[in-house]
Amino acid sequence: MTILLTVLGILLFAVGLLISIAWHELGHLSTAKLFGIRVPQYMVGFGPTIWSRNKGETEYGIKAIPMGGYIRMIGMFPPGEDGRIEARSTSPWRGMIEDARTAAFEELKPGDENRLFYTRKPWKRVIVMFAGPFMNLVLAVAIFLGVAMTFGFSTQTTEVAGVQKCVISQSENRDTCAKGDPVSPAQAAGLQKGDKIVAFNGQPVADWTTLSNHIRETIGPATITVERDGTQQVLHATLAKNMVAEKNADGEVVPDKYVPAGYLGFAAKTEILPLSFTDSVDRMGDMIQNGVESIVALPSKIPDLWNAAFSDGERKNDSPVGVVGAARISGEVMNLDAPAQNLFAMFMMLLAGFNLSLFLFNMLPLLPLDGGHIAGALWESLRRTVAKVFRRPDPGPFDVAKLMPVAYVVAGIFICFTLLVLVADIVNPVKIS
Repeated sequence: MTILLTVLGILLFAVGLLISIAWHELGHLSTAKLFGIRVPQYMVGFGPTIWSRNKGETEYGIKAIPMGGYIRMIGMFPPGEDGRIEARSTSPWRGMIEDARTAAFEELKPGDENRLFYTRKPWKRVIVMFAGPFMNLVLAVAIFLGVAMTFGFSTQTTEVAGVQKCVISQSENRDTCAKGDPVSPAQAAGLQKGDKIVAFNGQPVADWTTLSNHIRETIGPATITVERDGTQQVLHATLAKNMVAEKNADGEVVPDKYVPAGYLGFAAKTEILPLSFTDSVDRMGDMIQNGVESIVALPSKIPDLWNAAFSDGERKNDSPVGVVGAARISGEVMNLDAPAQNLFAMFMMLLAGFNLSLFLFNMLPLLPLDGGHIAGALWESLRRTVAKVFRRPDPGPFDVAKLMPVAYVVAGIFICFTLLVLVADIVNPVKIS
């Protein structure tokens, strides 16, 4: 049964991956056709074609390796300065440029002269190249908001799940009371499991964050209003000063850092609760911010990845994960002992995170990524605007093909990084904790 559920999870992720890629390429396809650019091919995957069908002037198909996709647009690069497009140089770097230029025109047909990608205004080319990553962002946001507002997330509440019997510094990393430990304020005040705290020092509290902040800010006498057996009771406690986990500006716990603060001594009950639209948008914003920070931090993760793949290094929970690793996680999700709706929500969040990563990664201003083509179009627009302002001759289209040697280097780096992540995902995978 375990193997069957794992295979099911991997297959579901593969389907979600294909849908995400097809959705991405649909953004490029629809906007390219909107602006009159001829698109001979729309393909999901790489390698041998396993299915295709021609509709109109475009061939739609699925290839054997579901690791990406593409659409082929006519005239991605302008002709050379002499107007020729065929490769004719013995220089390897120049040959890369001319090969790219030749490929951009290899399916040119009579009447296509006005349907070339590079002949479109820069703002139209920006829209075409941005539309693909934007579709992934739309899908990520839609999935995230749907899960957050209908299913919800694990959230600490103001209900008491348990009472600590004594005061223990959280930096000591122990749960058992030792001789000489003082009685916890919660225990002394008579707080009980199942109590719901509705007010602190006479101020209503509706969520854990507010209650936690009040407790941390208070050292000494305090009143705690609780609901118990349908009635409200006021308890009197004297909060102790204790070393507790430090929190950052977003209210998140900072690992392995502790600060002196007020301490009551109880565990809050955790429930899965739907979020409001505003809270969902805020949480989505945090997710995007974390994604950007993760992209920026990728180079710093390489040593740990190498150690995890080729030595006895630990694979950290925030380590980069590739398609294989994400598929393995999806398989693990299906084997968790949890209600079906929980598993579905976790799977959808995994898919949302994947689509967000696709958006952020493709927006890097580097060829051959979409962001590289966007940067080229914006640079062309700037050059032409400056020339117009200073009444200089129009410099013409920016020849992105001249950057193809750099694109090959970037692609080589990406391939090496992808292979490193692949090895780490196989021999030392990230696991659900």
